[in-house]
Amino acid sequence: MPIEREQLEADVLIVGAGPAGLSCALHLANLIEEHTRAKKSPTLSAENIYVLEKAREVGAHQLSGAILDPRALRELLPDFEKSAPLDTPVTDDAAYYLTAGGSFKLPITPPPLRNHGNYIVSLNKLVKWLGEQVEAKGINVFTQFAGQELLYEGEGVAGVVTGDKGLDKNGQPKSNFTPGYDLRAKVTILAEGSRGSLTKSLVRRMKLDGRNPQVYGIGIKELWEVPPGRVEPGYVAHTLGWPLDTHLYGGGWVYGMRENRISLGLVVALEYQDPLFDPHEAFQKFKTHPFIRRILEGGKLVRYGAKTLPYGGWYAMPRNSVRGALIAGDSASLLNSQRLKGIHTAIKSGMLAAETIYEALCAGDTSAEKLSAYQAKIEESWLKKELWPVRNFHQGFHGGLWAGLVHAGLQFVTGGRGLVDPMEAKAGHLAYRNLHRERVLVDQSTRFKGDGKLTFDRLTDVYHSGTRHEEDQPCHLVVLEPEICGDRCVREFGNPCQYFCPAAVYEMVLEKGEPKLKINAANCVHCKTCDIADPYQIINWIPPEGGGGPNYEGM
Repeated sequence: MPIEREQLEADVLIVGAGPAGLSCALHLANLIEEHTRAKKSPTLSAENIYVLEKAREVGAHQLSGAILDPRALRELLPDFEKSAPLDTPVTDDAAYYLTAGGSFKLPITPPPLRNHGNYIVSLNKLVKWLGEQVEAKGINVFTQFAGQELLYEGEGVAGVVTGDKGLDKNGQPKSNFTPGYDLRAKVTILAEGSRGSLTKSLVRRMKLDGRNPQVYGIGIKELWEVPPGRVEPGYVAHTLGWPLDTHLYGGGWVYGMRENRISLGLVVALEYQDPLFDPHEAFQKFKTHPFIRRILEGGKLVRYGAKTLPYGGWYAMPRNSVRGALIAGDSASLLNSQRLKGIHTAIKSGMLAAETIYEALCAGDTSAEKLSAYQAKIEESWLKKELWPVRNFHQGFHGGLWAGLVHAGLQFVTGGRGLVDPMEAKAGHLAYRNLHRERVLVDQSTRFKGDGKLTFDRLTDVYHSGTRHEEDQPCHLVVLEPEICGDRCVREFGNPCQYFCPAAVYEMVLEKGEPKLKINAANCVHCKTCDIADPYQIINWIPPEGGGGPNYEGM
């Protein structure tokens, strides 16, 4: 029997209370205020803007390095420096190449890694603050509500169905069952971040893919408290080299924050050949390098987190508008992979989406043609001026570090063209090397365990992510063809889900002597690596019950 759902109507529905979604809401509210003061018609109200956020509070799922280029935030809120939670301005830059036992400081910090004029921030705190600005405008922000599926009307989007609450593991209602809502809107904005589940389904359904498939990296991060004097607040260092070999695209960072806190992490492109490569283990080894160890020794781990980043750039950008819907931020492939920055581009895309929506509401026209003005606004803004010259940057590293640096140099002098334009890419999961194994599980007894002081196993790190899920709920990690996991994947790739997941969600066990996948869904930190890196593309990440997931306090 179909579930009866309450329907709510809005002018605008924004899915995701991150930098893109909140900036869209705030800028649209400001445009509506000006509209009302000028006594223009039709009548518009910020109260008809709804923002959905799956986390238990705004900012809880927000994770980034994070260095903020303030350009877009200054456009959104010119006086932001008076109240925004900016940890510290960047005061010093450095770039290092690491070997197994040594480090070499580059004589000149590459221009993309220079950060003077930028701020080290906690994205969690920044987004919380943005949420306060949004709510002060009378906008409805609904936390603990996950967008489960899109509502369609003909060839357009008509809103979102939110997830049911109070279902048990078998999908049956418990005593606290509450059905989700049908939230209908004239315009829906998908600002879900990297590999958004609704964005993924919309792009597939309406064939909105860009010229290249989207490719991703995984960023793994820890926040530490260290003894005074180890790193000055405002110090920024980026690293290349060890523990990654020259065939792996990625690098590390160390940022000095106030109150003797250090943000450090490692990013790795999810397009490596060895299916048994473990990004979490690589990050833990990174901390044992003498350069990093000297900073951390005697300190204390405070927080842990992981997220994916869309590296594909301009040529992986999906068509970002359909009738009744727009795509913004990381969901729209607007991260600058050369600078590893996406907060400012997300904010700007949210503002441009708001301007497009305002014009559509004033015209009473939310057709695909009307909303296509969004792409034109992106191309006329500084977004394209920043992203176009790096349109081939990540693709240039597909042949390894040294070839990538050569390509990057050629692209720099040719305005992004390089030797080939466009450079083609393929989805990262296609890069795995077939291991041609027997149907025997890979021995896990020798897996990296950490020393418990400087380095940690994945479960210890998950504890420090503040992750919490209701145990008795349907599994939000849907394996579409589970028989593959215990047979074909054992033989071909050795079950890479046990390695690429930074939260120990996936585990292969023997059941009556047969290999079988066990899913520890309660560990999930919502990075969505599994949805991206699974070699058969049979893992479908969907939002769990609203409120579940990590708590990236201070991250």
